Amino acid sequence: MRPTFHRFRNAFAATAFVALASLPALAAAPSLKPFDAEYVANYMGMEGDAHMQLAQTGAQWKYSLRIQSSLANVSQVTTFEENGGQWRPLTGSDNAAVLIKKSSKNAQYDWNKGVATWTGNVKPDRAGPVELKPGDLDAMLVNLAIARDVAAGKPLRYRMVDDGRAKDLVYTVAGKETITIGGKSHQATKVQRTDGNKQTVVWVVDGMPAPARILQRKDGSDEVDLQLKSMK
Repeated sequence: MRPTFHRFRNAFAATAFVALASLPALAAAPSLKPFDAEYVANYMGMEGDAHMQLAQTGAQWKYSLRIQSSLANVSQVTTFEENGGQWRPLTGSDNAAVLIKKSSKNAQYDWNKGVATWTGNVKPDRAGPVELKPGDLDAMLVNLAIARDVAAGKPLRYRMVDDGRAKDLVYTVAGKETITIGGKSHQATKVQRTDGNKQTVVWVVDGMPAPARILQRKDGSDEVDLQLKSMK
């Protein structure tokens, strides 16, 4: 099993880092805007830095996450497009180096053929193909979808196609909390999802296109915690 930092891409699958059948919640996606965000990353008590970015190149978008600490270096990138009001993943890459172990995976979402496939350090049963359905997201895009849908008051239900499988995700709103970002207090909506012994909690601040905090827990203990420092 990949180290915990890899599972951050799937945090919204246990989560969360990625649900019902299709995505009516994406039917009227607002216009995307590029952003750069810096986070404090904590892995099992070891602090590091994380950088999340959304950039546009022509008709496509590039959404990336980098996590660096003395224990691990992770780079995850998704390219996607807007199509009929929905976000469609096109490619994905997931590279991680944790201690002496390295791993690299690549995803291809072929909407013409209607299937997703994976190459690199993947098990045969996780290589695909997996059938694609309208509204499908990868785990990275669920991050953006949660931030968008909380603000719009829409159901937090997604079908995630990632890591060689399709999975339905449903998040529930757990109330409001005050969090601190860059020394300033903000009211955030807290949403969560539990999957067996794993739990992902996400805090969303109105007006911010990405989560202000993402916490992944296992067996009641914190594993991965990303807390926003700044966004522009």
